[in-house]
Amino acid sequence: MANLMNELVSGVVESVLKEILKKAGGRTATKRQRRQTRSATTGRFKKAPATKAKPAKKQVSRRRTAASRSKTS
Repeated sequence: MANLMNELVSGVVESVLKEILKKAGGRTATKRQRRQTRSATTGRFKKAPATKAKPAKKQVSRRRTAASRSKTS
């Protein structure tokens, strides 16, 4: 009987600890879509003009917030 109680209590404690330590990570904002423009003559969607690739920007060190440090990837 004591063994059964011990097993029950340890199971509950384990599940509670798991729930507490679990982090809700990987939340990213949804990607916004632009509205497509239609051609005045045919009424079909216009193809977006190809944009020239810009050179990469130099990386800047930014201070991380406590919220971003606590997130898990």
